[in-house]
Amino acid sequence: MTRRITVKSIAFACVLSCVSACEQVSVSQDARAVPRDPQKTVASEGAAPRADVYGPPATLGVLSHKEVSESSGIVSSRTTPGLYWTHNDSGDGPFLYAFDSQGAHKGVWRVIGATARDWEGVAVGPGPERSTNYLYIGDIGDNRVARSEVRVYRVPEPVITPVDASSTKANPISTKEVEIIRLRYPDGSHDAEALLVHPINGNIYIVTKIPFGNPIIYQAQAPLNTAEATTMVRVGDISLSGFFGGLITGGDISPDGSRVALCDYGQAYELVLPHAGSSFNDIWKQPLTTIDLGERKQGEAIGYRLDGRALLATSEGKRSPLIQVVRR
Repeated sequence: MTRRITVKSIAFACVLSCVSACEQVSVSQDARAVPRDPQKTVASEGAAPRADVYGPPATLGVLSHKEVSESSGIVSSRTTPGLYWTHNDSGDGPFLYAFDSQGAHKGVWRVIGATARDWEGVAVGPGPERSTNYLYIGDIGDNRVARSEVRVYRVPEPVITPVDASSTKANPISTKEVEIIRLRYPDGSHDAEALLVHPINGNIYIVTKIPFGNPIIYQAQAPLNTAEATTMVRVGDISLSGFFGGLITGGDISPDGSRVALCDYGQAYELVLPHAGSSFNDIWKQPLTTIDLGERKQGEAIGYRLDGRALLATSEGKRSPLIQVVRR
């Protein structure tokens, strides 16, 4: 945690010293090969963000459960529409917390068979059983950039009932036993906080967190091996030359698989597939739309509403605001 704060302090210092408020955003061509392709899709220098795509940020409520002090991931429930899942950053146990669209507490689940070294993201996607929705929990944080492999825990998503709101961290509900998906990068260790799962094919994507550098996108293709570690493939990279550089802290794929949302400490970004029938990995080559998320203390989580028409974001800190922006 100390190293995390140090990195973030550096980022905020850059904000104070920055002389230009212009956000210059670009997405590279497919970065599967090394060195990177020098050709890029570049936004015009000083161009205004497409603020008309989403409406202004609105605070729906606050995360009321006292144990949620470092919300580091958010995803909309598929088993119980209208509810959401979150988890704490490093320092908590293997717990998931459910809440509603105003932030009211709806239950605590202990994830059986999982440990919580540095949980940084949660997603929903398909898995081994076609009729089942699965939660994917990303133990992918690596502040020291020293882990030889990271873990993603996959578990059937629980159905959330009204009585579950009485559960607590001291007396949680148990999930089913997790499957452990061990992942390795093809080019050494990376810190990362953004875990994405494709809602249709189940591919896993991790977007790295690189101070003052270009975040890289790595893919683990489904079906995912739980018997041995999988080496991911590098499929793209993103150039963000704004206040927070490459400090991507959260992400999600829209329920229809056509859009990707990412966030840093200050704002959000969205990429959209160019047309129906495009290969999903073409999305990393598209220009980014900048999205205002309003005031967040330390934003590390973003997710699509179940209907795909809005984005929700949380922040670290107790009683985090639950922020929503609606797509016009």
